[in-house]
Amino acid sequence: MDAKQLQDELFNFLKANHTQSYSAQTLTDGLRLSDANGFTQVVQALASLERTGQIREIDGSFQYDAKKEGYIGTFRSNVKGFGFVAIDGFDDDVFINPDNTALALNFDQVRVSLLTKGDATTGKGPEGRVEEIIEHQLDQVVGTFKLGSDYVGYIGTINVTDKKYATYQFLVADGGVNASDGEVVVATIQQYSTPVMPKHLTGVITEVIGYQDEPGVDIMAIVHQHKVPAVFPDEVMQQAEAISDHVLDSEWEGREDITDQPLVTIDSIESKDLDDAVVVWKKENGNFHLGVHIADVSHYVPEGSPLDLEAYNRGTSVYLTDRVIPMLPRNISNGIASLNPGVERLAMSAEMEFNPHGELVDYRLHQSVMKSHARMTYRAVNAIFDGDLETREEYVDLVPMFEDMKELHLILAKKRTDRGAIEFDAPEAQIIVDANGKPTDIQLRERGLSERMIESFMLAANETVARHFDHLEVPFLYRVHTTPDLDKTVRFFEFVKALGGKAQGDPNKIRPMDFQRIHDEFLGQPSEQMVSTMMLRSMQRAEYSDESLGHFGLGAKYYTHFTSPIRRYPDLTVHRLIKWYQQAGTGEEAQAKYRDQLAEIGRDTSMRERRAIDTERDTDAMKKTEFMEDKVGQEFDAVVNGVMKFGMFVSLENTVEGLIHTSNLTDDYYMYEEKHMALIGRRFHHIYQIGQPIRVKLIRVDKEQSSLDFVLVDAAAAPTTDIKVADDHRGSFGKNSRNHKHGSKDKPKQVRRHNDGKSFGAPNHRRKPDDERANANRKGRH
Repeated sequence: MDAKQLQDELFNFLKANHTQSYSAQTLTDGLRLSDANGFTQVVQALASLERTGQIREIDGSFQYDAKKEGYIGTFRSNVKGFGFVAIDGFDDDVFINPDNTALALNFDQVRVSLLTKGDATTGKGPEGRVEEIIEHQLDQVVGTFKLGSDYVGYIGTINVTDKKYATYQFLVADGGVNASDGEVVVATIQQYSTPVMPKHLTGVITEVIGYQDEPGVDIMAIVHQHKVPAVFPDEVMQQAEAISDHVLDSEWEGREDITDQPLVTIDSIESKDLDDAVVVWKKENGNFHLGVHIADVSHYVPEGSPLDLEAYNRGTSVYLTDRVIPMLPRNISNGIASLNPGVERLAMSAEMEFNPHGELVDYRLHQSVMKSHARMTYRAVNAIFDGDLETREEYVDLVPMFEDMKELHLILAKKRTDRGAIEFDAPEAQIIVDANGKPTDIQLRERGLSERMIESFMLAANETVARHFDHLEVPFLYRVHTTPDLDKTVRFFEFVKALGGKAQGDPNKIRPMDFQRIHDEFLGQPSEQMVSTMMLRSMQRAEYSDESLGHFGLGAKYYTHFTSPIRRYPDLTVHRLIKWYQQAGTGEEAQAKYRDQLAEIGRDTSMRERRAIDTERDTDAMKKTEFMEDKVGQEFDAVVNGVMKFGMFVSLENTVEGLIHTSNLTDDYYMYEEKHMALIGRRFHHIYQIGQPIRVKLIRVDKEQSSLDFVLVDAAAAPTTDIKVADDHRGSFGKNSRNHKHGSKDKPKQVRRHNDGKSFGAPNHRRKPDDERANANRKGRH
């Protein structure tokens, strides 16, 4: 039985026998799950039921809590006062009307009771009431301190940076760190909203970041807002500094010497943490040998040590506009663990053999000592492929191997395409800043053959490792990307048809190639990027899991993250698992060591990955907005990349995005036509849709909220339509795509490529489904 069926069976049994509690082992025996994984599956199902508030644990046993009806979920607030609660196992979020929120804040963990279950036939979702705030997600705020307050007992106020809390007033009590008027500060919340003061938060200042106009303060404010750890504790630095800067003789034991193989690293020119080296040669039988050799970070980060605990707390390196916040101290990430040229380094090796059809016919996973023979850049390898004579002469000894690499890459890429992997490019911007952090230019990153080639090799290694351990049927950590939700798929198909495209395929049995076919239909059209964006938004989010669920976007049955342990904790965990099973075998005793840890590691690292992405996007959005500050009044070519009831969102050629509010569409009264996702003028029937090229003028810039406002330059040039819209037409947006009688799920958000929560921002999911492309780009930003 699958995980959902198991949860349902356990819940129904415990509810029917609510006067008694049962141990996990008793429940496992009762279900006759006698195989090795049965107990683990039951424990995981019980943990999920406990997290959602459906059962409770009492001294190691589990019981249905008849006195505490309701469900545990995450509350998401709307500036209008209402909200929604996302609950595991529910197809739709539960609508909470403003009178039933219990003053919950955005992302609070709450217990809700259902008032109505909803009705799929009418499109009305479930409605509920917050019964209890279990945990506040917000425990600190970041903003600009203003000295003085109208409230007795408070020394000042903070203008909170986070837009989600813009309607709240933060009162600063005495007793914290002293700050001057106009400084950006961090404050801890001591008192949350009360019925008497429903829009107030109070607390004390705990840290001063600096004045708003000082270099770097704007980025560090975002870092603190997302609670990204930015300073290593002393004990962590002491442990890191005690590590040798070279491979010791004693560290060769049990490792294979591959220093004579012509391994090379291929990265962006800015990269300093070189964690993967590759080598390719043709075998006598016509097959290809591919070696992917990864820095053995786990050797230097003992499990449970201060260094390990801090890396786990960080989860990933965070790559910001002009800096990186590393997962590990720099003497490790840029030093002993970085595969710098000409020096010995410890590695975890995946050596694979592919036939000319791209089929894996053999492989080995082992520990090694390696030496990089060249520190190559994407630019140099692309030049070699382009026939640049000077570059080919400089690396004359390596050119034949690069040609073999190119041939193997093309074979592997075709193999992925044939199985239906989704492949498309999303434009990604590189923000150029001066010494003071002020943006001076925005350039589109070029992605050539060498970047795609390294991506192919990393994907191959990740799949090989995942396949190996899935076949062993031992506890392991996977990178999973599950099949898209049916409702989201149906909505995406409707969107494609509204643009005049063909949406072929069964939404109930959607395949990656169905999505790829849709994308290919729009290649070269103005709407291509928006189709890609909407496609990605219709998919599930990739995450880490102890279950091997495959990777939909790649069309891969097996997938994990093995190739970046310097900057991703899951990869570090995968290395530990490889070593452990090589050392201890795969028996029940060996499997027991990590079995109960991996689900939690998957959840925590997925959450910290999301934190890093949000921080990066907010930083990029803020810097893009700052870049546009001196361009008010200028005109730009743009493309409509989102249409909502209140306006349309536009994207410039440099990926900067902003809003044209309906109040600035003064030539007519515009109505939102949901089916076609368009704004249509009632009188002149001008129509604005996703993918439509337009000319705009910038009229307002708000760096603090990372928002830009535009107006149309020539509204009369817009095309007309015979589509009719009703005066009382109501649109919807969000997960439910249903209209609640109290309002839509959320205030519609801008599709902002690099901004997931600032101003009109919503995630664009600019990472392609395989994750490796974006990670290759991220790692080069130092």
